[in-house]
Amino acid sequence: MQHRIVVLGAGYTGAVAAGRLAKRLHREDVAITLVNPEPDFVERVRLHQLAAGQDLVPRPFSEMFAGTGVELKLAKVTAVDVDRRTVTVSIVGGPAREELEYDTLVYALGSGWNDEGVPGTGEHAHEISSRPGALRLRERLAALDTGRPVVVVGGGLTGLEAATEIAETRPDLDVALAARGALGDWLSEKGRAHLRKVVDELGIRVHEHTAVTAVEADGVTADDGTTIPAEVTVWTTGFAVHPIAQATTLELTDRGQIVVDSTMRSVSHPDVYAVGDAAMATGPNDKPLRMSCASGVPMAWQAADAIAARLTDTKVPSVTIRYFQQCISLGRKEGLIQFVTADDRAKDSALTGRVAALYKELICKGAAWGVANPTAGMPSRRRRTVRQETRSRAGVEATAA
Repeated sequence: MQHRIVVLGAGYTGAVAAGRLAKRLHREDVAITLVNPEPDFVERVRLHQLAAGQDLVPRPFSEMFAGTGVELKLAKVTAVDVDRRTVTVSIVGGPAREELEYDTLVYALGSGWNDEGVPGTGEHAHEISSRPGALRLRERLAALDTGRPVVVVGGGLTGLEAATEIAETRPDLDVALAARGALGDWLSEKGRAHLRKVVDELGIRVHEHTAVTAVEADGVTADDGTTIPAEVTVWTTGFAVHPIAQATTLELTDRGQIVVDSTMRSVSHPDVYAVGDAAMATGPNDKPLRMSCASGVPMAWQAADAIAARLTDTKVPSVTIRYFQQCISLGRKEGLIQFVTADDRAKDSALTGRVAALYKELICKGAAWGVANPTAGMPSRRRRTVRQETRSRAGVEATAA
């Protein structure tokens, strides 16, 4: 009997994990099902570009996984029962619901925008953590007349990229950025100086040390009572984990992330692996990995390799996930590459300007290529036929080396 592997979510982490498993394991031994509600891959790291009016290259899964043995099921996950080892899905354009059974589950449902409970965000703010959200913002920005105010709330990577992309694409708009701390306060001195220079050149008004406490149709209110005018508000203060896991018996953090070990295996349910924003894993110095593509892709590699090793009775690899840089696009012409320590603290060195923009573009293209070519360049690893006992909980636990 084939060992049934179900991968939930086909973002960077889910798509990479499914493709890597297809290369590591023989299709006569395993059945790999990838569940996702959309038929093509979404480059989430480029959604600020989509929102600003640029068109992205389509990447259909039917082409990406052709010939790999990965079955794409177009469906939305509605429930996971980790005790019965089943996933309930709503088929896109089909029956109301279907139940999938699995022997190994890879949970990669990721995250969405986090309104942090601030009044008015749901009614008046736009998000760019999803393609539908980015497209709604794109339409709204396109309808704005010259001189109209736009405020981006959030001074992290997403906020910086959104504000600079919008300001560069639409220099006729009055773009502002509201940040809780100082502009780029986590960057090196060189990085902060370059960021400030680009923001000033683009005419972005920066409101530092400003926490937004309410969003209205015509602006946002700061914690000191002042109002920042905005015909369009873009909310980028952070991400919230997909809520499905919270209805399971999986061990979770307070944020709803699945607690995993160094191989991305759930500490409470050994037949479940979690990768990307959905998982709480640690890197160097036991520091939690941040929600990012930079964390998610190596987590997917780790999980896929661990699953393959356990199913083939070979040594389970365990490599500490570390960071090298933070890549920030500041429009299409400028960029900032902040080099960091293994645990993600800024070093003194940074790459700036046009070269940094090209560097970031190569990183983005490389990430997309890795998803679009999930089995390229990987040596195949043969595995023995899955033993019948892996159908039972005891059998699954027995394979944990």
